Amino acid sequence: MPADAPTILATSGGISASDRLPWGIGALTRHAVDLSGTTGRAPRVCLLATAVGDDAGLIGTFYANAVAEGWQPSHLALFPMPNIDDVREHLLTRDVVWVWGGSVAGLLAMWRLHRLDEVLREAWQAGVVLTGVSAGSICWHAGGTTDSFGPELRPVTNGLGLLPHSNGVHYDSEPRRRPLLQRLIAEGTLPPGYATADGAGLLYRGTELVEALSEKRRAGAYRVDRGPDGTAVETPLDVRRIS
Repeated sequence: MPADAPTILATSGGISASDRLPWGIGALTRHAVDLSGTTGRAPRVCLLATAVGDDAGLIGTFYANAVAEGWQPSHLALFPMPNIDDVREHLLTRDVVWVWGGSVAGLLAMWRLHRLDEVLREAWQAGVVLTGVSAGSICWHAGGTTDSFGPELRPVTNGLGLLPHSNGVHYDSEPRRRPLLQRLIAEGTLPPGYATADGAGLLYRGTELVEALSEKRRAGAYRVDRGPDGTAVETPLDVRRIS
């Protein structure tokens, strides 16, 4: 059952600590699954771990978590070759696509190489809920800041552009993220946009932000614009706590 409008939940979270596994499912990711409106069967959730080279250990942890959550899990790997014959058919029949963090530059390059950018746009328009963390948040936007090229943060300006905004992740926890995003917006390298602290997420219906969410106490979200004097203007957003 598709969501009733094109839906993206872009986050700096969605994972949690786990007593038995390297990580667990966080409230933001559960909320993304709820947004799909799936009833009468297990939600079909597909993981894309392209940004970490389709790490086998991470994918295995996802399956263990997904089974515990009552989901029907799958994953799309692109290394060393796609593991699914008909990628378009598979993604268009999922309820949720969850994109892991890592190298957003590498992710975008691999997706375009396999024309996954086109498929994901079609899936989004068809009502498949798109979600993700870090690189899996930036990718849906026009661009953001990334350490894909090395320890020194740099801009990425070739996001999929489903959302015509810039996106800042780890905005409060990594001290270089905030000033760089603000500078890039002030100078026009990136369009105005939104940023999330660790544990916060941005819910979009179509291309409009409808709500900022948090799975952690005091995790903030922000709007960043270019002011009339050419400087960045940051505005805190109201954030709704979920659990």
